[in-house]
Amino acid sequence: MPKVKRIVFFGTPEFAVPTLVALVDAGKAPILVVTQPDRPAGRGRKLRQSAVAERAAELGLETSKPESVRDSKFLDALRELKPDLGVVVAFGQIFPPALLELPTHGCVNLHASLLPKYRGAAPIQAAIAHGERETGVTTMLMEEGLDSGPVLLQRRTRIGSYETTPELAERLAEMGAELVLETIEAMTSGELKPRKQNEKKATLAPRLTRAHGKVNWALTAEEIANRLRAYTPWPGLYAHLRGSPVKILEAVPIDWTQAPDGLSGSILGLRQGRLAVLCGENTVLGISELQRPGKKPLDASEFAHGERLKPGARIA
Repeated sequence: MPKVKRIVFFGTPEFAVPTLVALVDAGKAPILVVTQPDRPAGRGRKLRQSAVAERAAELGLETSKPESVRDSKFLDALRELKPDLGVVVAFGQIFPPALLELPTHGCVNLHASLLPKYRGAAPIQAAIAHGERETGVTTMLMEEGLDSGPVLLQRRTRIGSYETTPELAERLAEMGAELVLETIEAMTSGELKPRKQNEKKATLAPRLTRAHGKVNWALTAEEIANRLRAYTPWPGLYAHLRGSPVKILEAVPIDWTQAPDGLSGSILGLRQGRLAVLCGENTVLGISELQRPGKKPLDASEFAHGERLKPGARIA
């Protein structure tokens, strides 16, 4: 049976922390934690270490912060450790073949989707934005392709109707930590049977950009509301009113009996404290909170009064 004792952990954001903690709690503390270098953050642009680096320090674990995992000095140092397994959770760099092959049993990656769906950097956001009712976590053996390696184990969960990316990410991180431990146990017992992914069912979840947050009013109200949940907190959801940007902070689809034909983005008025905007397929989005750049958030009534909005105005 495979021996999995000497583990090297690769991870960077908060999403990876539960898995690191779970390994330590299970008596499988990594011999090395590899994370991204400290980066400028916040208004002061002061150097800040990653969430994984902070927790590794608290746990007394040795860390490495290579600018590139392709660096020969880093690979040579890792080779000297003779790792049995690499465990990778949202690390943030592409692994070269030399690193993938370095641990005796390869590298196991935790991915926040039900592969082959939503390969890439933003699987949680993609699942919510596309209106999925279910998602999950997957462990897979890493290969050179993008999240294309053989699947080891999966666990499913329902997505809440109003669940946002941070809320879902927190749940998936905890589920993923348990799944990684199950995967290592199954490897050790010899019960693991990797299975190839179905390439015909593969979809991509590319890294988000600011442009993802621009509202497309031709979409239905439900589709726009899904994107708001997905793109919270970043890039958020924004539109333009009278040529200036406005951020949409809270919104849900609302019933509007016989919504009038008109241009998508047309303001219909206030309904139960929400600013009603006509969307694709004659659906209506009810916006309850908005914000101008540099201003405080306002509820829809305050915003409409301050902007002197009337039915027929358009938000683009």
